[in-house]
Amino acid sequence: MTALADTSTRTYDFVGIGLGPFNLGLACLTEPIAELDGVFLESKPDFEWHAGMFLDGAHLQTPFMSDLVTLADPTSPFSFLNYLKEKGRLYSFYIRENFYPLRVEYDDYCRWAASRLSSIRFGTTVTEVTHDGEAYVVRTGAGETFRARHLVLGTGTTPHVPEACRDLGGDFIHNSRYVQHKEQLQRKKSITLVGSGQSAAEIYYDLLSEIDVHGYRLNWVTRSPRFFPLEYTKLTLEMTSPEYIDYYHALPEQTRYRLMDQQKGLFKGIDGDLINEIFDLLYQKNLGGPVPTRLLTNSALTGARHENGTYTLTFHQEEQDKDFAIESEGLILATGYHYVEPEFLGPVRERLRYDAQGNFDVARNYAIDVTGRGIFLQNGGVHTHSITSPDLGMGAYRNSYIIRELLGTEYYPVEKTIAFQEFAV
Repeated sequence: MTALADTSTRTYDFVGIGLGPFNLGLACLTEPIAELDGVFLESKPDFEWHAGMFLDGAHLQTPFMSDLVTLADPTSPFSFLNYLKEKGRLYSFYIRENFYPLRVEYDDYCRWAASRLSSIRFGTTVTEVTHDGEAYVVRTGAGETFRARHLVLGTGTTPHVPEACRDLGGDFIHNSRYVQHKEQLQRKKSITLVGSGQSAAEIYYDLLSEIDVHGYRLNWVTRSPRFFPLEYTKLTLEMTSPEYIDYYHALPEQTRYRLMDQQKGLFKGIDGDLINEIFDLLYQKNLGGPVPTRLLTNSALTGARHENGTYTLTFHQEEQDKDFAIESEGLILATGYHYVEPEFLGPVRERLRYDAQGNFDVARNYAIDVTGRGIFLQNGGVHTHSITSPDLGMGAYRNSYIIRELLGTEYYPVEKTIAFQEFAV
């Protein structure tokens, strides 16, 4: 990909907006393609990926081959293995005999890759996107203008705050800021954690480990019927395949939304080993007497208020159809993330396609615009592409697909059939 030059006198082939792992992977995969001229704009001063969840020992739930490039180009110099080699840790990783990179290690890998790219502009906030009849015009807060024939949106998902906690006072946090606020939380007499995914489990284990040191009460409440494990069997993993995307995308819209709710356990569950470790830690802690902790399932958060440094949280136990309340000085919301349409797209909304639910109508080729190949979406498409949308392992596949659309020819082989099973009849 050609290097950056004067942005006011050129038309790029594409502009990537936002730089999470998926657009960073696109930057790596387009770097060697001379026929593509692109630039990536990111508002943050440097790459950052879930820094608030860098707990000791926390690791990815996908193997190292789900890096930025390998599943599209195993020979790429931007691979995780090449990163390890340059860092002098390749043999240590081999001896470790664990396919899952540490989360902090993956973040460092992404920073390493970003530092080797000429197409990234950090500290650049996009404020408006328009269309001049021939190309998209991207304007930034610094007054710069970037003109491009295509856009690739990689702004990612944002922390979700339940309706009951909107405009709630106090110092409650979303789990995305846990590490930065951990010490402050542990000075409180009680902490309540709401949510039940991997992040919630990691935080509960972390706080439970030190509960006798700090003396707080610890509650873990979820509306899920149980603390369910991530389903990680191999035939289930075949649902992260081109065939399943074809199958899921072709289903009626209402069916896709119904399946989206049913399939949460396929990518939002807890690592099975961690669930067992939590039980073992509870068992160990209870040897000296009851531990001041509660674990509650089937309990939906229905209300919250904050007075005099204390939260009063109301829940509804759905199976018993009963309401109850918990008082807590600290509150952590491990309530996930959701996609929010960027405000800067306002001027080009008439060029975008939406479904009956008001979400982007994401085409099979990841386009969301009326031309079918002008604006592409990274992540944000669970309702159209199922669990493959947030899956790190499918990032290189999606980018290979997008690159084919940008070039008009296949640069990286785009797999069509990899599964043993058949999803459609």
